[in-house]
Amino acid sequence: MQIEINNTIYDVVITKKVGTKNTYFRVKNDLKLYVSTNAFVSDKQIKKMITENIDSISSMFLKQQKKINNNTGFYYLGKQYDVVNVLGRDITLGENKVFVGRDANLEKWYQKQAKKLFHERLDYWYSVFTREIPYPSLTIRKMTSRWGVCNCKLKRVTLNLELMKRDIDCLDYVIVHELSHFKEMNHSSKFWKVVEENYPNYKKVRKVMKDY
Repeated sequence: MQIEINNTIYDVVITKKVGTKNTYFRVKNDLKLYVSTNAFVSDKQIKKMITENIDSISSMFLKQQKKINNNTGFYYLGKQYDVVNVLGRDITLGENKVFVGRDANLEKWYQKQAKKLFHERLDYWYSVFTREIPYPSLTIRKMTSRWGVCNCKLKRVTLNLELMKRDIDCLDYVIVHELSHFKEMNHSSKFWKVVEENYPNYKKVRKVMKDY
């Protein structure tokens, strides 16, 4: 099955299960519409439901396309650079271009930059944090579903390497978020109070990060 939205044809992937009570629509990063529904719902009924919900489905596609655009290309601290391939292993930032050696390891380069910057920002936010908390160790790794993780028991904060591609406000917010978990382990109102008193602008940054 296929649908047309704004003069573009998209594939529809349908999964039918006996135990499913409702019909759910989801657009993934492959830009296909995934439909989960009951085994006894006909394709004709699915088409009708898609038509009835076409506005919200269209918004799903636009949002997913925006996420894809924001994660494509070379980004460094929120700025996109045009990539110029050169000989060698070095990666050099220009004003609007990045010169990437054909033998360069991009992830190792990001790791090197992150090791310095993430420690600097963690030290800063720990020094001005409004509550008494333990100083955590820092782990940096690439994650697909989280920007950061706090392990209170091990006194460790893990930050997503992908934050190197985002504006530094995003990095700062995630650090404050994870440090706040040392006072409140869940996401209760008390937790958000700790976040807000340390990072009053957190709601605006959270909204921006949803586009990633």
